[in-house]
Amino acid sequence: MRFLNQPATDLTYSDVFLVPSHSTVTSRLDVDLSSGDATGTTIPLVVANMTAVSGKRMAETVARRGGMAILPQDIPLEVLRSVSEWVKQRDALYETPLFLGASDTVIDAVHLMSKRPHNAVVVVEGKKFLGLVRGSDCEGVDRFSSLASVMRSNVVSLDAAPFDLIRVQADSGALDFAAAKRQTDEALRAAFAALDVAGTDYAPVLRDGEVAGVLTRTGALRSTIYQPALDAAGRLRLGVAVGINGDVAAKTAALLEFGVDALVVDTAHGHQQKMLEALKAVRSLSPSVPVAAGNVVSAAGVRDLVAAGADIIKVGVGPGAMCTTRMMTAVGRPQFSAVLECSTAAAELGAHVWADGGVRYPRDVALALAAGASQVMIGSWFAGTYESPGDLLSDAGGRLYKESFGMASARAVQNRTSSEGAFERARKGLFEEGISTSKMYLDPARPGVEDLLDMITAGLRSSFTYAGAASLAEFRERSIVGVQSAAGYEEGRPLPQSW
Repeated sequence: MRFLNQPATDLTYSDVFLVPSHSTVTSRLDVDLSSGDATGTTIPLVVANMTAVSGKRMAETVARRGGMAILPQDIPLEVLRSVSEWVKQRDALYETPLFLGASDTVIDAVHLMSKRPHNAVVVVEGKKFLGLVRGSDCEGVDRFSSLASVMRSNVVSLDAAPFDLIRVQADSGALDFAAAKRQTDEALRAAFAALDVAGTDYAPVLRDGEVAGVLTRTGALRSTIYQPALDAAGRLRLGVAVGINGDVAAKTAALLEFGVDALVVDTAHGHQQKMLEALKAVRSLSPSVPVAAGNVVSAAGVRDLVAAGADIIKVGVGPGAMCTTRMMTAVGRPQFSAVLECSTAAAELGAHVWADGGVRYPRDVALALAAGASQVMIGSWFAGTYESPGDLLSDAGGRLYKESFGMASARAVQNRTSSEGAFERARKGLFEEGISTSKMYLDPARPGVEDLLDMITAGLRSSFTYAGAASLAEFRERSIVGVQSAAGYEEGRPLPQSW
């Protein structure tokens, strides 16, 4: 990356822009968005380890599209084991349906439908497919009616056999990756056509009458574009955060036993002695997965954390939407400059950085990658989606939202210190640096996290073609960044109505 005009001060994302260059990249689909930092992701997006954002549904969905979610550090180990096993058992192609039995009620279905953007529940007996209940089937009927009385049994379904055959051939070595991808795409095209002809956007995938998963029309399209993030056994990837307090080595050992694919040693102030000690404890177990650590905003912080054993450095202090650190403490740094300095230092040491926080638009993700990040962590932006862990609520005007909160807020501290005495918890609750509750509204046009992934990666692919880059490494090398005024930034914003 090089500057078009040299900056005189530290910069954040809205302070800069990308300049187009000569390009030989003819299609956005020719762009490779793989991160290259040994995490195995195929798009450079990581879901931040926030309680209101990252859970099992988020982890599964994002990994199926090539990213990776980091589960928060304050989740009990037994829950982490359960969630890890659950995510690893999800299918890499089929989406996970919502299941209920025929004797369950309409109100059960209504409550469950908000957990997925499908607006549908599959009715089963064991795994045997019985029928389908859509949101429209629950309108105008008694809430305590059984699903057997409202479900549709004569619905379009898809056969798992073509996809099973492709997988068996690929696993046996009869098909290489390119051939398997080509045949899978052809099977997905056929599935899309079947749904299109039937006039439906959702169908269960059946194997000998049992539900293997579901496919949607949009999901079939996405699966021809995205490549899932899979471990060596072909299972979806996920990471877990580890704090710097308590028995770090014991927790790390347990997480490695669970089969997690990345460890994130996480604290708000990453450039401190306890972080270095925690990294030493993690490294003492010789983990075979990447170890990320942070957060820092300086080259000195990067060098110390890499020396202590970090493969990836999390960069960002105070740019998050839920964070009040800069207003409370004056500590932090404009994110673009922080990522640029830290990525330069990390590259000299053979390490990588994740840009953590501060992104509001796809342009910000592109700028973070241009500055040298291998991936971008997103938190609050993903909080307002069906897949985030919170309950779906509505305001007085009927707009849907979910509650989000910062991980240094009083609410998060209370959750994290639940095992401590009331006095200690109350005292720690006085020291908060984050918002304890915020409404994150679902975008009616993009209510699911996959909708946001589509928007972000579409912007990234276009950014790469404007720079003449076919890969992330080329994008970093070829990016030309200019400094702009506030008026220059405003000029680039679309107008919601005419002037």
